[in-house]
Amino acid sequence: MDSENVVEGFPTLSEEELTNITVGVYQLKLARSYTCEHLDEDGDYIIMLNDEIQDILRVKIQSRHTSSKLYLLWIEYGPAVIKGWYCQCKAVARVVGACAHVSSVLWYLGYARYADSVRNVKNWSMYLEDASNVPEEIEDSDSEASCPEE
Repeated sequence: MDSENVVEGFPTLSEEELTNITVGVYQLKLARSYTCEHLDEDGDYIIMLNDEIQDILRVKIQSRHTSSKLYLLWIEYGPAVIKGWYCQCKAVARVVGACAHVSSVLWYLGYARYADSVRNVKNWSMYLEDASNVPEEIEDSDSEASCPEE
């Protein structure tokens, strides 16, 4: 779903408010990279909403450590406040602050989606080559001749 149109009531958050929610900057530093990984081809974050439950959203986040691991997280929000969150990751036991998964969604929806610089993040993956497509080794008959003799 297009986060611009669907989550209209999500509060705008300042960097200071985000720092207060995450209780530090570490999760906010990770939030940008998580966000870039989860933007689709159109530059939208995939967000799931339930029409019957107002002001709660659900997001699937890929683990940065294990490619086969997905975490689900939920965020409850009001017009001007984040009311609560829950994530299935191991850091869920936090008593204070939010994990990087929740921080990523909060950072994107509350702050970054309004900044053009986030939408224009360079996708460096297009410059990577698939390691499974290794060309066959080419034998060079001149390589032995160019080696110094002992």
